[in-house]
Amino acid sequence: MIDKVVHSAAEAVADIRDGASLAVGGFGLCGIPVALIAALHDQGTTDLETISNNCGVDDWGLGILLSDGRIRRTISSYVGENKEFARQFLAGELEVELTPQGTLAEKLRAGGAGIPAFYTTAGVGTQVSEGGLPRKYDGGGNVAVASEPKEVRSFAGADYVLEESVTPDFALVHALKGDRHGNLVFHATAMNFNPLCAMAGKITIAEVEELVEPGQLDPEHIHVPGIFVQRVVHVPAGAPHSEKRIEKRTVSAPDSTTATKGA
Repeated sequence: MIDKVVHSAAEAVADIRDGASLAVGGFGLCGIPVALIAALHDQGTTDLETISNNCGVDDWGLGILLSDGRIRRTISSYVGENKEFARQFLAGELEVELTPQGTLAEKLRAGGAGIPAFYTTAGVGTQVSEGGLPRKYDGGGNVAVASEPKEVRSFAGADYVLEESVTPDFALVHALKGDRHGNLVFHATAMNFNPLCAMAGKITIAEVEELVEPGQLDPEHIHVPGIFVQRVVHVPAGAPHSEKRIEKRTVSAPDSTTATKGA
């Protein structure tokens, strides 16, 4: 078996060229490959097409690439929490393909499984299937690029829209554990889009919090087998770009009774 470990995030992303397409794991700020995104930002890669549930926030995750104008086009499901995203889209600086969340997940999964397209009920009877959904504005409030109509067929009396799968040039994912052969284990909700992105990418790069030797992972607990992963980089807790942020922190007011007892 091949040892897929590289020494740094910078080395791992060094061949991601301008204009590349990449799937990026995570949901909100949970399970995002922060170190790999930062390395990609540092090397100046631009004109990117990203496929991700969302585009980070204004100063974190994919948001740092977006704020510097490095992303040309994105395929996403949820685009809130990012004011710069909204500004660029409405100003005609960013092309956005809005996709139902489950459809986006299946586009990635099917792509990784070698399935070129599939039928789904999501979006039937809406602009998702009928076309006309704005993808890019001209900066003056007019639609410059709109989505095209998609094929709709009926099966057992129900209508389904045909959606094409995606197989991006690269995939960037974050895992709790990984071994030198690329087998990955994700923690809790970091399972979100990470396994799907790992499957879909032509070259998948995984940053892992814990790097273990082959044979140390229980085969029954492996979420993505190493056959889908080409590179692994160790980013342990406490290393640069290993911080885990919270999108919205809610703190309850202290109870007066508790405060008195603790005085």
